[in-house]
Amino acid sequence: MTDPIYKTDALIAEDIDAYLEAHQHKTMLRFITCGSVDDGKSTLIGRLLYDSKMIFEDQLATLEADSKRVGTQGGNIDFALLVDGLAAEREQGITIDVAYRFFATEKRKFIVADTPGHEQYTRNMVTGASTADLAVILIDARKGVLTQTRRHSYLVQLLGIKNVVLAVNKMDLVDYDQATYDAIIEDYTNFARSIGIEEFVAIPISGLAGDNIAAHSDTMPWYTGPALLPHLEEVEISNTVEQEQPFSMPVQWVNRPNLDFRGFAGLIATGSIRPGDSVRVLPSGKTSEVARIVSLEGDRELAVAGESVTLTLKDEIDCSRGQVIVAAQAPLEVADQFESTIVWMDEQEMVPGRAYWMKIGTQTVSATVQHPKYEVNVNTQEQLAAKTLDLNAIGVANITLDREIPFDAYDNNHALGGFILIDKITNATVAAGLINFALRRSTNVHWQATDIDRADHAAMKNQKPAVVWLTGLSGSGKSTIGNILEKKLARMNRHTFLLDGDNVRHGLNKDLGFTEADRIENIRRVGEVAKLMTDAGLIVITAFISPFRSERDMVRSMMQPGEFVEVFVDTPLEVAEERDVKGLYAKARSGQLKNFTGIDSPYEAPFNAEIRIDTTAMSPEEAADAIIDRLIP
Repeated sequence: MTDPIYKTDALIAEDIDAYLEAHQHKTMLRFITCGSVDDGKSTLIGRLLYDSKMIFEDQLATLEADSKRVGTQGGNIDFALLVDGLAAEREQGITIDVAYRFFATEKRKFIVADTPGHEQYTRNMVTGASTADLAVILIDARKGVLTQTRRHSYLVQLLGIKNVVLAVNKMDLVDYDQATYDAIIEDYTNFARSIGIEEFVAIPISGLAGDNIAAHSDTMPWYTGPALLPHLEEVEISNTVEQEQPFSMPVQWVNRPNLDFRGFAGLIATGSIRPGDSVRVLPSGKTSEVARIVSLEGDRELAVAGESVTLTLKDEIDCSRGQVIVAAQAPLEVADQFESTIVWMDEQEMVPGRAYWMKIGTQTVSATVQHPKYEVNVNTQEQLAAKTLDLNAIGVANITLDREIPFDAYDNNHALGGFILIDKITNATVAAGLINFALRRSTNVHWQATDIDRADHAAMKNQKPAVVWLTGLSGSGKSTIGNILEKKLARMNRHTFLLDGDNVRHGLNKDLGFTEADRIENIRRVGEVAKLMTDAGLIVITAFISPFRSERDMVRSMMQPGEFVEVFVDTPLEVAEERDVKGLYAKARSGQLKNFTGIDSPYEAPFNAEIRIDTTAMSPEEAADAIIDRLIP
């Protein structure tokens, strides 16, 4: 008879299959740890990994050796070393990046994001919180509620995380004093209510000693609530709110493996869908019915929020990546202007009027942020006047897009109400934002169709509209070249108009100064005027320093393909300064003229201008001829 202690390979395989089956059907909790610097976030996560037996023997041996080397207090294991994997973090003793860790218990699987505590890295905390179901906010029992505690709590509430745990850590360093704990809870409760956090679970812990982490600790008999890990195992997480809303799914990919199949793949953001349901594609508004719901497991009779599927439709209608499939009877709003809450995440301040890429859902559009309505003081909730937003600032501002998009308020739909802003030049993510609502003017203002269109205007003038955009330093010769160019085109019976930088500041833009934001608004207005003139069939010549690439690209995006001709009037600074016809460089050098391009404000030369004019080797007449050769082959 086989000894029951020893199992056959078949029994072992059966045990493994049973374990994998049980593990596969465990629920998943995504949570974030946040707080101020050195509140013990990494130590806590290391302790959770240790208590859930997610550390291999060789890792534990290395951890014990590393702890002895760094001289951990009381000879304890330094569990933070499990998480602070970056060399820079170990050297500084702080977390500077978002560290994601996976662990599991008998009841649940977990993904935890350990986020930085230092104010400089608040942007990383937003990244970690964007997908979290629960937030563990740590407080050092010795320090109490700090500014960073308030900032992280405000962001947790702003991002819609409903489950909040307040972990008062390092209770061992205050002799497990209940009065200290109670004072912290009272302080935090008053603040939490002021920002809309009505409920949270408070737990006194010691990450280093393990008190109230995996089980109740005898060191704090006065505490009768749950230990942290059991609470994480039992807390209810559900997407019933998303499932109860009308169906919406941003299209991630058009699946066309062959001529007989055309489906639209994506992650269902809200609601549920069945074959035969009527749907609408936004922003076009075309309607159809769902023919099939296709998944890796085969065709489905039902799909709900949080699931990735491919939908096929009964009708051949236009639908592509970035568009949104919604319930036909409950379509989302479509707009191009919004009020939004913005968390600025870049070291360079926000520049009102500058165009950024906005990524929302599965599409990317061009967005312009207006001057902030106000900035929020996270400590007092006071609304402060602000001209811009600096690193980690939270404010409210209007955003204008280059096209209409389907959307929902972030409170209703995180996928179609949350967005990021990306710098068009550096491709750096500069902000995260939440749509509050569409501006009424975006739905009340409509484009008026006319019988005589831009093609008719161009045909009447017998020419192709264009914008010749002369850019370069002050004194480079832009206005001189532009004037000669217009005279030559006039002699060729071409219909033109010259927009000169100095001239428009006498009227259209006389209210603008020379700050970076004002320069951007100056170019935006000129671009809009130039666009109207091309609609009238004109060849528009502009002479502007226009120092920033992003603003020149903004104007280019306003025009029809091929109509924007960027001319880089390339003159070395020393040559332009020698000319100094208007005496501007002398004033800038003496400090009388601030924000002057080339002196104390940068000029960003074009990367790929259609025409480059070297004024040290070419006369203004020759430059004008070169431009005409490009315009009129």
